[in-house]
Amino acid sequence: MIVVIVRQPVRAKYADAWPSLIEEFTTKTRLEPGNISFDWYRSADDQNLWILIEIFRDRESGDAHVASDHFKAATEQMPRWLSAAPEIINMEVPGDSWSQMG
Repeated sequence: MIVVIVRQPVRAKYADAWPSLIEEFTTKTRLEPGNISFDWYRSADDQNLWILIEIFRDRESGDAHVASDHFKAATEQMPRWLSAAPEIINMEVPGDSWSQMG
């Protein structure tokens, strides 16, 4: 399973509109066959910081996401809305979906 966490520093004038600005990207990503989760969270400490947690079933699913037209369109659009380059954590973990807590 691929887990990606991205810190998106959004320009203040776009921060409140962020969910609608990336709505199409979010919707299309969630429809990808290998997508397990694709969720945005706003920082409680910095209202201009949005955190994306995305999970894909396997490396192939993650690669397909990055090769998708909606990913390419989003990466072309996002720089105008961001105040700095995103920071990312990308890790491969065992399993292929959510697990029950013990």
